[in-house]
Amino acid sequence: MLLAPSPCWSPSLLFTVIWKLVEKLLVPVPKPLKSSTVEGQLPSQGLKWSFAAGTNLMSQLGAKIERQSKYKLNEFARELRSFPSVDMSGRNFGDEGLFFLAESLAFNQTAEEVSFAANGITAAGLRAFDGVLQSNITLKTLDLSGNLVGDEGAKCLCDILANNSSIEKLQLNSADLGDAGAKAIAEMLKKNSSLRVLELNNNMIEYSGFSSLAGALLENNSIRNIHLNGNYGGALGANALAKALESNKLLRELHLHGNSIGDEGIRSLMAGLSAHKGKLTLLDIGNNSLTSKGAFHVAEYVKKSRSLLWLNLYMNDIGDEGAGKIAAALKENRSITTLDLGGNNIHADGVNAVAQVFKENLIITTLELSYNPIGPDGAKALAEVLKFHGNIKTLKLGWCQIGAKGAEFIADALKYNTTISILDLRANGLRDEGAQCLARSLKVVNEALTSLDLGFNEIRDDGAFAIAQALKSNDDVAVTSLNIASNFLTKFGQGALADARDHVLEMTQKEINIFF
Repeated sequence: MLLAPSPCWSPSLLFTVIWKLVEKLLVPVPKPLKSSTVEGQLPSQGLKWSFAAGTNLMSQLGAKIERQSKYKLNEFARELRSFPSVDMSGRNFGDEGLFFLAESLAFNQTAEEVSFAANGITAAGLRAFDGVLQSNITLKTLDLSGNLVGDEGAKCLCDILANNSSIEKLQLNSADLGDAGAKAIAEMLKKNSSLRVLELNNNMIEYSGFSSLAGALLENNSIRNIHLNGNYGGALGANALAKALESNKLLRELHLHGNSIGDEGIRSLMAGLSAHKGKLTLLDIGNNSLTSKGAFHVAEYVKKSRSLLWLNLYMNDIGDEGAGKIAAALKENRSITTLDLGGNNIHADGVNAVAQVFKENLIITTLELSYNPIGPDGAKALAEVLKFHGNIKTLKLGWCQIGAKGAEFIADALKYNTTISILDLRANGLRDEGAQCLARSLKVVNEALTSLDLGFNEIRDDGAFAIAQALKSNDDVAVTSLNIASNFLTKFGQGALADARDHVLEMTQKEINIFF
């Protein structure tokens, strides 16, 4: 029996299916064949083949598949004409489908955000936008991520976008771009005056490409956010950007996560940012092989910054010494609200230095310390300060090795703290003892804590029963989300928590989402 292929397959895949079906219908015949016979060469068998007289299965199947494909593409086209935000990612329509759909964008006055991500589009397919993006004045966001368009595709697209006046956000993440593609984008930025956000994450852009983009930032008067995470800029790329930033006044967000910048590169970058005449609000320099030496340069910039709101140093290796330098800088900074120091080999001494900041700093509201071996002593140092000080609303301490003893310190702080709303304690080996400590705090009136994450903590039914009892006994409980997944609960522990959830809903009309 023939199975009709899915109507959303790409034309190339559909052709493969047809070919496989054709092979099953092949009838070997001796050579030579009559001129009236449809023939072809089978490379694997070295035989000639033909369809028996009167066979029309291939034409019928091909027509059916073509009708289904057109029907699906027409559905997609209707989406483009009907909604302001359209997500067509992962539909595998390929280059041919894009040529069909691009027509729907030509004079479209509805779609403002369109994602064509992960659709098997190549450089050839991007030619479909020629003439379309020049006439469309509505589209603001175009996402082509996950399509291997390469440098050739980038050049084609940039020729089209050079004079576009509507698109404000362009996403080309994981698009197989190299330095040549980055250079084409840079040339486009010198002419384009509408783009505000440019995403080029997870490509293969090296120093030369960084240098080209840096040159464009000296001339461009519209780009606010540039994303270059997961490329290969290195210290030289950071140095090129630094020189551009000295003169650029417009950039607000700089995303450089995972570029192997190193301490020397960060020194140049921080020097450039210190001379930056604009108001940078977000700086992501995570996973860049920074040590305490690099932290020193970051700290010097933090002391001077009056605009930075979000600082990400995630997954470097600044250690306790680097944490101390950042902490000292934060005592002088009054702008940063979100601080990410996760995965930096920070121990109790380092977290104690950071904790002391909150005795005076009420600006920081989000603190990420996950993946640091702070242990119970680090939890104690942090809890003692946060019990009565600071304005932390989101506290992330996953994978910090605090154990049940550390949970006891955190639980004690929660009895008095009035700001922490989101608390992440995943994978800390809390076991039942730690869960029971937290349960005792949940019995106390706490109007701040709304989300508690206890996943991966080896908690069993006794710990679940304690938390369930706490939820049932406190009519004023504020928790709306409890994650206790990936623990060792049986149906009894899960049942107790489900019963507590139902009890709270019945008695207070408050819903608690519990994830097992």
